[in-house]
Amino acid sequence: MAFFTYLLASAPYGTLYCGHTDSLERRIAQHREKSFCGFTAKYGVHRLVWYEVHDTRAGAFHHERRLKKWNRRWKIRLIEEMNPRWEDLYEGFFREEGPLSQLGSPPSRG
Repeated sequence: MAFFTYLLASAPYGTLYCGHTDSLERRIAQHREKSFCGFTAKYGVHRLVWYEVHDTRAGAFHHERRLKKWNRRWKIRLIEEMNPRWEDLYEGFFREEGPLSQLGSPPSRG
């Protein structure tokens, strides 16, 4: 089973949100549908702009906690290394021809 740490944005260079999950598709859908009345619903943060795969839930959680302490400039640099055009990666996440296939494989961390 894979676990994910991810960054969402309201727009390119907009409001950022960091999270972790064991089902990226389900979790991003929840953000997009505003299933929870929290930060992402309030600020319209639903574009998947960066993610990383982990082998363990603890690894994904630990990386999320580290990223939350980073300053904004570092997070933007991280996003732009993987996704320089700030594409919404969710749109093509499960299609071979989608943006993820053009970006190459994301880094995997333990």
